[in-house]
Amino acid sequence: MSTDTETSRAVAGQFLERLGKQDQEGIQELFAPEIDWHVPGSDKLPWTGRRTRGEEVAPYFTTMWPHYVPGESQVALERIIVEGGDVVLLATFSHLIAASGKRFTTPASLHLVIEDGQIVVMHLYEDTLIVDQAFHGDGTD
Repeated sequence: MSTDTETSRAVAGQFLERLGKQDQEGIQELFAPEIDWHVPGSDKLPWTGRRTRGEEVAPYFTTMWPHYVPGESQVALERIIVEGGDVVLLATFSHLIAASGKRFTTPASLHLVIEDGQIVVMHLYEDTLIVDQAFHGDGTD
């Protein structure tokens, strides 16, 4: 089913607002019961991987966020591109890792697909090598 650009922009705006507030339950409410969620990464990072149920969205954030120092993550949103049900968010993420005090920055994009006012697809694209090296070293330590 198709979704108009205005609805997609509104849902993406709610997603970003709730993300900024670290409202994992509110974010989860935006997702359909069946989803295609993909965050590529290392098996050593427990929040990465695929999810297929909307109820798995909040646990993603409650698993990931404790690994970062509260208040030290930054998202620089560069552009939102919306066409019908497709939304692409272009950004730069910067996080400070709680365990090591190491900061990393990665370019990122998110592809959301909105159907009937709910997010059915969320694919994150970021420099997974930078993220893995920040958490596990680059092999030269």
